[in-house]
Amino acid sequence: MKIELTGKNALVGGSTQGIGLAIAQQLASCGAAVTLMARNEEKLRYTAENLNRSKGQQHQYLVVDFSDYEMMKSATTAFFKNNTIDILVNNTNGPKGGNVLEKNETDYQEAFQLLFQTHIHITKLAMEHMTQHEWGRIINVASLTVKEPAPNLVLSNTMRTALMSWSKSLAQRVASDGITVNSILTGLFDTERIRQLTGAEAEEQKISPAEALASRVRQIPAKRLGKPEEYGYLATFLASDFAAYITGSEIPLDGGMMKGY
Repeated sequence: MKIELTGKNALVGGSTQGIGLAIAQQLASCGAAVTLMARNEEKLRYTAENLNRSKGQQHQYLVVDFSDYEMMKSATTAFFKNNTIDILVNNTNGPKGGNVLEKNETDYQEAFQLLFQTHIHITKLAMEHMTQHEWGRIINVASLTVKEPAPNLVLSNTMRTALMSWSKSLAQRVASDGITVNSILTGLFDTERIRQLTGAEAEEQKISPAEALASRVRQIPAKRLGKPEEYGYLATFLASDFAAYITGSEIPLDGGMMKGY
């Protein structure tokens, strides 16, 4: 099975590092023209210059700070006036950790904009072209915590669960238009995000970051962190014609960590 995405345009959020970067790299290697989206222009420029161009495609980038909702809306609205997207990967940085008693209304509102409103806004902009051409792929980088909430990630637990409900509703509405909507429930991956979270845990528990990370890894049946490129493989499959009958799905990618169904 060879995935061919030549002629497709992809927009990938959070794509200068970690999971977002791995997805962008794999999409590009299969022929897609990728627009990278993140807040650091220097990193965006470097990443765009180094993406695979073996199929003759041109890559570009869009500077967006997802933590600034109005700036995000302005930048993405302007982008879609002159660009069309076939493959949208909704991926932003996660909100700060914390338990249910530590967060206030402002924290929830900011997380709502970051993890819910941002995705809805960009998805609606992208869907105009997808609907007209009766082909589109929307892929949400979500979290295992929508099924099994993590005590110290209450903002992510809450807002990503809302996004999953919305995505399921959208999938049912646009399936007949040739558009698929799927979400990947992310487990523990070898990224900067996991190092930040385990660093905070280490400080709270007064142990070393290495000990905190080892404790997390012991919870994974595969006994290792996921590799970002493994994430890219799944996302690229979901973006392909081979996955045309998969929609409305929430797919765990976690090394067997999820205990429920």
